[in-house]
Amino acid sequence: VQLQASGGGLVQPGGSLRLSCTASGFTLDYHSIGWFRQAPGREREAVSCISPGDGNTYYDNSVKGRFTISRDNAKNTVYLQMNSLKPEDTAVYYCAADRWITTKHDMGSLPPDAWEHWGQGTLVTVSS
Repeated sequence: VQLQASGGGLVQPGGSLRLSCTASGFTLDYHSIGWFRQAPGREREAVSCISPGDGNTYYDNSVKGRFTISRDNAKNTVYLQMNSLKPEDTAVYYCAADRWITTKHDMGSLPPDAWEHWGQGTLVTVSS
């Protein structure tokens, strides 16, 4: 069971990046996927999550209107499109998967360690 996060990099303020989270060893069809980020000196926080099936989504207030989460079950991949990036978006971004965290309330309130599977992080740096 493995999650691979990719797509990070250096981008100027106002720019865009698309992160990908690809699973191997299991199918994402029945899992919620969460994108989290951790900036230096700060706790890991949920950025955006998507449930299986109806694709119920959660966005942190800090990214609403700028980030979009989507899933492509055929590619076993979940994406996080990040637009209008700000310096405060700079962090290591992680993806996580869980079969039981499926409601918007739980996706936005449960701590990161409630999520079952984790991938390695990908660094996003927003700087001019």
